[in-house]
Amino acid sequence: MLGLLINDKEKMELEYLLKREMDEILFDLQDDRIDHIVKRAINEKYNILFRLFKRVSTEEEILMYMKGKSNLTKWNQS
Repeated sequence: MLGLLINDKEKMELEYLLKREMDEILFDLQDDRIDHIVKRAINEKYNILFRLFKRVSTEEEILMYMKGKSNLTKWNQS
């Protein structure tokens, strides 16, 4: 097990970077031009980023980035 000691500003930056990357992944997953094999790899990356995101974010923000039909609908409205 590894530990990480960061201050509030670094936590906010990490949170921002994870959100930005997950937003891009959600956008790519909706693209019909991307092959399903590539989408599977993208999905695995999203799962890793989401697990990291859960460690630094609030429950409300976590719910916004949970995958599923409701998440994609919310993301499209932004």
